[in-house]
Amino acid sequence: MRAYDVIGAALALFAISAFAQDAGDPSAIKSPKKEYSPYLNHNYPDNVYFGDTHVHTAFSTDAGMFGTTLGPDEAYRFAKGEIVTSSTGVRTRLLRPLDFIVITDHAENLGLSPMISESNSELLKSDWGRKVHDAVKSGKGDDAYRMWGMAMASRKDPLASFEHLTRSMWERLTAAAEEHDEPGKFTALIGYEWTSTPAGSNLHRNIIFRDDKEYADRILPFSNYDSEDPEDLWKWLAAYEEKTGGRVFAAAHNGNLSNGLMFDDVTLTSREPLTRDYAERRMRWEPLYEVTQIKGDGEAHPSLSPTDEFADFETWDRGSFAAAKESGMIPREYAREAFKRGLQYEEKLGANPFKFGLIGSSDSHTGLATTTEDNFFGKIADLEPSGEAFRFDGMITGYLPDPKGRDYAIYHHQASASGLAAVWARDNTREAIWDAMKRKEVYATTGTRLRVRVFGGWDFKPDEVDRWDFAKQGYARGVPMGGDLRNAPRGSAPIMMIRALRDPDGANLDRIQIIKGWLDNKGVTHEKIYDVVWSDDREIGANGKLSPVGNTVNVKEASFTNSIGDPMLFAWWKDPDFDRVQRAFYYVRVLEIPTPRWTVYDAKFFGVKIPEGVPTSIQDRAYTSPIWYTPGN
Repeated sequence: MRAYDVIGAALALFAISAFAQDAGDPSAIKSPKKEYSPYLNHNYPDNVYFGDTHVHTAFSTDAGMFGTTLGPDEAYRFAKGEIVTSSTGVRTRLLRPLDFIVITDHAENLGLSPMISESNSELLKSDWGRKVHDAVKSGKGDDAYRMWGMAMASRKDPLASFEHLTRSMWERLTAAAEEHDEPGKFTALIGYEWTSTPAGSNLHRNIIFRDDKEYADRILPFSNYDSEDPEDLWKWLAAYEEKTGGRVFAAAHNGNLSNGLMFDDVTLTSREPLTRDYAERRMRWEPLYEVTQIKGDGEAHPSLSPTDEFADFETWDRGSFAAAKESGMIPREYAREAFKRGLQYEEKLGANPFKFGLIGSSDSHTGLATTTEDNFFGKIADLEPSGEAFRFDGMITGYLPDPKGRDYAIYHHQASASGLAAVWARDNTREAIWDAMKRKEVYATTGTRLRVRVFGGWDFKPDEVDRWDFAKQGYARGVPMGGDLRNAPRGSAPIMMIRALRDPDGANLDRIQIIKGWLDNKGVTHEKIYDVVWSDDREIGANGKLSPVGNTVNVKEASFTNSIGDPMLFAWWKDPDFDRVQRAFYYVRVLEIPTPRWTVYDAKFFGVKIPEGVPTSIQDRAYTSPIWYTPGN
């Protein structure tokens, strides 16, 4: 060793020794009586996770027989942010990965299309299976789909004696979920869709398990062949938990194609009035409602909320899968009206059958969870991005003749690039995500990733919404979205603290609104919309309305700017019209500034004409789960 190396090493050792003497002996340091770190007991949800709880792959017959070739593996890889080639040969990727996903392939003849594609030897042992197989292989896929549709309509399973086929496909699905689940990084929840469609009305539910493959494989999915009545589904869910010790719930599908059945006043089969037992069982097993998705938005309807200028949003209100709407159906299909009627039921029965949280999801049948306007891959594979007229004009509903000869068709240009489920949780794991959904600490977005948080309480101060420990105080002295306030102290009123932050890659915010519904002393329900904070230099007009935020959309260039709106909005709001003896609910709606609709992006990219009457801009939004108020005795 050279001399200066020896000297340098000695000096280094001396410095370390001297520092150790200055710092003292660590073993001699006594722990303080008071803990220094403020986060040792920090156990409340501190992250929002975005996901899609409603994605179909080729394992769903109404996807696979319409050209979808992507299976669960591709769907998971796409959700994780990988580049995937779609069923029509178009490469695609998300701007940012999702945090979680639920593959919800239809239970009815699960995996039929892959079995046909693989010429599954067991399927070919069935006369019916061979017929649909041969039809598809000879280029008569439409005939094969009609055969399956007839079986669905009759509710007679053509493969009832081939249960092992369903089991093998279910185990392939659960295996894919197990393979892609990465606790702390990406959550693959196990699930499927129960496809109840009485008389063509949509009463679908997505079944979401908290458990892993070992538990889920102990059962076979309950299907429409077993029953089309939700009460029978609830019995099956209870039996699953009793048999396995696992946990499961159902999330109801957007009800705008239910023709008045989703939030009916009577039970489906017996047509008996709702009871307390029914209400309690429904909320035990169906804590969430999918309020927005490809097939339109289900928050509010302009005929039910005529003073709400934002109620007519991506509205699908012409009919179900099989018939046009009749008078009186719409009030039993939309979330806000269900929340209001739920207050009446709680007053009457002592339980509320419609006390659900709100999520959004896509209902994509392409295997691709695409929910932003500039990256929308459509409802099914045939409707993926292209310059063909079918991309806009393809019919989604209205194929079956209406009994009265009415036109109730909905076309693909009316499809929504929507939506996402946002979940407040501690960790990105199956358990944490599922638990947050079960307790309703969730909100829906129409496709973007804006962050929203709300707490309700009695003694929040105006400056607390700006505090660094906003969430800590919210949990300590109030309740989050999905929670309950009870028996208001005299002289007080509910106070809401709200924060909203734009999608970092999206549009600025227009405003935050609180939607309140309540039950008066005569048993009549009401609603009111409060603009509580807004962007830019605007004022409430003489008509009580806030002036529009403006619109920067350039239709020709399919672009917009964030020169209007604000990137974040904070609000402290105290109910000015509160009556402590009246039941009520409050939920938050956050509106973004206008941006180009997906049809505008398509028109620019493919050089095609936007269909007449189709909006050229859209105000994406979020809806939180409500906070309910219940008076004391």
